[in-house]
Amino acid sequence: MRSGLLARSVLTGLIWAGGALASAGHATAAPASEPLRYAALQGDEAKLWQFSADPAAGMPHATALPRDAETPLGSVWKLLVYSYLVSRRINTPDYTCHGNDAEEVYCCTAGQSIDRERALIQSCGRYFEPARLGLDGADWRRFWQQANAPTWLRDLRAMQPTRRVPVTDLLTALHSVPADGRETAAQTLVSVLTIGRGEGTVSYFGGLLRAKTWTMPDPQRPGASIGGAAGWLADGTPVWLGGVGSSNQVLSAAAPRLTPLIEQTPVPDDDACVAVDFFAHYPVREVRDADGKPVAPGRLEGRYTVRFVNGNTLPIESRGELALARENNAPVISGRLGMNDYVARVVEREGDLAEPQAARALAVAARSYLVQHASRDKGCYRIADSSRTQRVLPRPPAAAARNAAEFTDALVLVGQSVQYHGTISARGQMGWTAARAAAQRGQGFDGILARWWPQATLTSFQSPVAGDCSPVAGAQQWLQAQSPRWSARLGVEPGYETPPLPAVCVVNEGRPYADARRNRLYIHRLATEEDRIALAHEYLHLAFAHHPLGQDEQFVEATARRLIRGEGLL
Repeated sequence: MRSGLLARSVLTGLIWAGGALASAGHATAAPASEPLRYAALQGDEAKLWQFSADPAAGMPHATALPRDAETPLGSVWKLLVYSYLVSRRINTPDYTCHGNDAEEVYCCTAGQSIDRERALIQSCGRYFEPARLGLDGADWRRFWQQANAPTWLRDLRAMQPTRRVPVTDLLTALHSVPADGRETAAQTLVSVLTIGRGEGTVSYFGGLLRAKTWTMPDPQRPGASIGGAAGWLADGTPVWLGGVGSSNQVLSAAAPRLTPLIEQTPVPDDDACVAVDFFAHYPVREVRDADGKPVAPGRLEGRYTVRFVNGNTLPIESRGELALARENNAPVISGRLGMNDYVARVVEREGDLAEPQAARALAVAARSYLVQHASRDKGCYRIADSSRTQRVLPRPPAAAARNAAEFTDALVLVGQSVQYHGTISARGQMGWTAARAAAQRGQGFDGILARWWPQATLTSFQSPVAGDCSPVAGAQQWLQAQSPRWSARLGVEPGYETPPLPAVCVVNEGRPYADARRNRLYIHRLATEEDRIALAHEYLHLAFAHHPLGQDEQFVEATARRLIRGEGLL
């Protein structure tokens, strides 16, 4: 019996189709009539934007953030403790759940444990309790005093969710976090938008927002909540978001309105570097400058023409990132690029820029391929410019390609091998033409990626967070064998669409469910007939996600039983 499951198992697909952002298992977006507030510390000036969730309303201009605007710390205190631990290089033990504490719902199940990174992503307060960690109040005070943090932050006892502080002070506190703590925290916080409380908003924020969510009781409305997020943009700008509703509701309501503002974030190339061996399988005969003169070995500055042994020529351009050398008496060209510069060059060389969401999906795939397959050389990733790996543009990329790389800053797929091809689409291999078609249908880059890599976790390549889908043994293979037969039987039903083969993951809590946005099914195991019925049941929620039959729980359950038991369909 799975009555009551429909809101979780089908809602994701229906909401994805409708273009909204509230994900399965979460309430709907915050009331459109309530204003949302977004603040940022830009230089020495704290600015405030107040706006409606109504997409028809225009985005207002920024005003000075009032000093008397306050916010509860909420769960942001956990981020401050995390940043302190990282900056002070304090090793801390995992937290083990005992099962008799309601707060452990944010941590783990009884007998399981949680590490520091996942505790931050999942908002496990029990992990960060100063008493459990044995934090020293005097050391805490010295640390934040040296960082020029606000006075209240220097008191370890202030690390309480109910503590109210001026929003300007919270932005200042975030600004005071030392660079090592901020950068590590920011890389971990990328996962808040993919597998944490902000799940479902990554298509709007990409890798540009790295924030800790917070939710607190609304002091003006008994039984209601206020919530939001606080953290940094990709360039280190401290930001804060608040509104009526839970953190997920506020993020969901604010995301489409904030995207035009967030997209303006100047994204610096991170510390990762990529060494590229250009034209690895195309021997170079000579390189000439713009005046037609042969070029001597050294750094390349300007425009050049490369003549290959096969007689072909190619114009290239360098601003000092490319270099010419001679190996075995033959000219070779290498490059040293920042990660986003490299990704942008691959996007422009391997795909096209007509569909931004497809370009962003390719950017994530290209970055994932690099991290998975490149060698390491003196601290850099090293890879050949080759059709056997990835082709790399031998000149600075266009602005649209750079946008695809920067919007998805640091994002990679973890847990599955990533491959892609221009026209051929296969399991684990994205077909570029199919990805572009999906973007034309309005699908976001994260949904495009989930079609080919449903078992992968979207996270930062610098984050220690691994995959969050524990596969059910044999389930996906069994489903792959059954789905053609099911498609043949269900093809006559109105609204049936054969979905891409989903991942089948172990459900950590509660009943089985389907997550159409991430193209996943969650079940307990695949051992009995009832288990197979449960899997078929959730698969049908994906297959009828865009039709009213997908909301008919009796139809879904009865059809699942007939499929498994080999009975005739209605």
